[in-house]
Amino acid sequence: MGETEINQIFDKNFRGNICIALKDKILYESARGFADLANEIPNRPDTRFASASAGKAFVAVGILQLIERGKLRLDDTLGKLLDVEWNRIDRDVTIKQLLTHTSGVPDYFDESIMDEYEELWTDFPNYKIRHNNDLFPLFIYKPMMYLKGERFQYNNTGYVLLASVLEKVSGMYFDQYLKENVFNVCGMESTGYYELDRLPSRCANSYIYCDDTKDYRTNIFSVDAKGTGAGGAFITVRDIVSFWNGLSGGNLLSKETVSDMLSKQSGDGMDPEEGFYGYGMWIIDCPGGRDIAYFQGCDPGVSFISEYNPNNGLISVLVSNYGDNVWRELRKIREAFYGRDIKADAAAMGNGGQ
Repeated sequence: MGETEINQIFDKNFRGNICIALKDKILYESARGFADLANEIPNRPDTRFASASAGKAFVAVGILQLIERGKLRLDDTLGKLLDVEWNRIDRDVTIKQLLTHTSGVPDYFDESIMDEYEELWTDFPNYKIRHNNDLFPLFIYKPMMYLKGERFQYNNTGYVLLASVLEKVSGMYFDQYLKENVFNVCGMESTGYYELDRLPSRCANSYIYCDDTKDYRTNIFSVDAKGTGAGGAFITVRDIVSFWNGLSGGNLLSKETVSDMLSKQSGDGMDPEEGFYGYGMWIIDCPGGRDIAYFQGCDPGVSFISEYNPNNGLISVLVSNYGDNVWRELRKIREAFYGRDIKADAAAMGNGGQ
């Protein structure tokens, strides 16, 4: 499939960057829309985008590195690792349960009952979130959501706690650790955690459409001032290709640990796309082949998804600074390159899906 043919499969109104690669060979790349809407400065291939919860994958790699180095174990508990007054949170929650969203710890942003992330900042200013531990007041006094290990439920607090563990064990801020042990190793020169009021060059603004005024505002009052363990890294699409190549190539973790990370660790498989979870990654069951892995993020004005298909080596990265539907566009890539419509498969089997 040529570049022109690939270009035609995507929504012409999509705003953001798209990259499709076969290992380190770029098959298709596109930069659309404006990084700065008011000044009509376009997105470029090297534009840095906020990526929301995508950062959970980086935190998972950091934790797994410490495990491989003998500084941490999957069955280590919160009570053992962090000197915190846990109140009603179970001290015996394990690292593995945090990684796999089966911990039951109170989620400071419970997506099952809260619609918009910016609701968090009604009573607690977002500009106060400058370090990972700044989020603790939003959950530390809340009760457990369910008994540890009882079930899978996506949980942002779990990865905030993992980043705190990463800081305690390594003696470094989690973002500094990730820069030195993940981003630099993979050649991800443009990726990092930046404060919204101190952004470096080439960072796109993220925009929210306002129905009442029929125009856009930036999301600077809607998200953390700086990313935490739950997410918030700025990335470029090519840096994410480099991340997948570094991960699959054994530059970050051993082959065995990568296999565990990209394998089903939790979930019931009821949803065709979000039915299973590994470590920091969503896993799509692939009968007759190796399972497909992806990670994603969604914040006000931000949407991101990146997928690795080990059956054909294809890497897909899509990110929008207008919150455009990256999931729909990725499904088009699957149909064009895999010959598979995952949601149609699920419907045919009676599993539904959204």
